[in-house]
Amino acid sequence: MGQMGNAGLLLVNTLINIYLFLMMLRFLLQASKADYYNPISQSVVKITQPVVRPFQGFLGPVMGRFDLATLAAAFVLKAVSIVAILQIAGIGMPPITQVAIGAVAAIANAILKIYFFALIVMIILSWVAPNASHPGALLVMQLVEPIMAPVRKVIPPLGMIDLSPIVVFIAISIIDGVVVGALTRSAGIAGALVGL
Repeated sequence: MGQMGNAGLLLVNTLINIYLFLMMLRFLLQASKADYYNPISQSVVKITQPVVRPFQGFLGPVMGRFDLATLAAAFVLKAVSIVAILQIAGIGMPPITQVAIGAVAAIANAILKIYFFALIVMIILSWVAPNASHPGALLVMQLVEPIMAPVRKVIPPLGMIDLSPIVVFIAISIIDGVVVGALTRSAGIAGALVGL
């Protein structure tokens, strides 16, 4: 396959990973009980609904905090895209286990990236607009609070300085390096299509 073909496949993979990022954002917003009626939440749901809807038919509505239909849709989307991209590239059909591991690695990678970027936004907002009431700012705070609250219980703020984001950043880096790294390596050739 020529340079243009490879660039096209890379672009398709990047677009699929961005869509997967949005699906995992939907999943995490539900898990963190963020405001469903926030305009940003509504936009994420509308964008991802065409892919999630078929899975809601047999997995049912959201039960509790975890939206299994979104998780299943994300897994299937990534697994099918891995197979399709490798077939088009002329590499052939990888083993199903590698495809499944690659899809799980991509989902884990997307979740960690969402938390990473949300933490950066939260830190910036705490400096420049600590009492922001913008829908985006409120959503970021609601998204990161479930992972920040347990850390704050262990490491309370030192006066005006909150060290908990540093601990969470370190945990994200370790999980990304150890868990996602191991999954990506286990996925073999499918692992090349994991991240953005």
